[in-house]
Amino acid sequence: MPIRDVLPPLACLRTFEAAARHSSFTQAGSELSLTQSAVSRQIKRLETDLGRPLFERQHDGLRLTPAGAHYFRVVQRLLRELRDETARLRRRGDDRQLTLASSPTIASIWLARQLPDFQQAHPDIEIRVLTVEDPYRLDLAEFDLGIYYHIPHEVDPPGLEASPIFAEERVAAVCSPVYLARHGAVADPADLLARHTLMVVEDHYRDWLTWEHWYRSLGFDWQPPLHTLRANSFQLLMNATLAGQGVTLGWMRLLAAELDQGNLVRALPDSLPSRGRLALLTPTHRHLTEPMRAFRDWVLESAGPPR
Repeated sequence: MPIRDVLPPLACLRTFEAAARHSSFTQAGSELSLTQSAVSRQIKRLETDLGRPLFERQHDGLRLTPAGAHYFRVVQRLLRELRDETARLRRRGDDRQLTLASSPTIASIWLARQLPDFQQAHPDIEIRVLTVEDPYRLDLAEFDLGIYYHIPHEVDPPGLEASPIFAEERVAAVCSPVYLARHGAVADPADLLARHTLMVVEDHYRDWLTWEHWYRSLGFDWQPPLHTLRANSFQLLMNATLAGQGVTLGWMRLLAAELDQGNLVRALPDSLPSRGRLALLTPTHRHLTEPMRAFRDWVLESAGPPR
């Protein structure tokens, strides 16, 4: 029997994978731009083709049958491999292109300052930067290497191997000279809470370091600050800090250039070792291309000594 008569339609497999992942025909339809009835028809067609049910329809939602659960694992793996290989083949038209994924903050403050040196050393490699705030939202088929802050054994995006770029990292309270000129120097940690504006990022991925944690870890008395500026974007708060709007927690190695150039200064002399370090994320399933190897070797060797 020809293979095309054995394999079910690809559209049905994609629909089944989405429905099984979401445990919902409605959410699968939203992801695939299909109506719920269209999803239901494709699942029914697949179940008819296989000769057995894949889902149990219950009052509280969908549940995979044992056969459906096993089939889901197989289909998910094969679709992922097919997607990755398709992306690889599409990139072969330009074997010298390298796609780097990073958060907007790291890309704008640190990576953009490093790339000219890499491009001077490797002028034949074309760089493409993909900004994604949360590494858990990365599509492994859309990038070659990632650069994110990483906490070993605690924040580990699946399918990625983390190699530290910075051997160590410290976190301090920083602000711009413009802010100090407007509001005066920060006398001590208590003065910072009572008289100054603290920049607070509302981001579940970075809640491993908050102002309260920083204060308590350094042995300072903590109370909610009187003045804050809050946002769900660290990049926005960093730009506001550079513009003189408040004091933020800053990673010293990441902000080395801004500190060296005087765009930022330490508001207090104290600093705390960071649990997270800037790391290069490499897809574990991906064969390293020549541009990937070149950038990996370069960035891991050229980050320089700690401040």
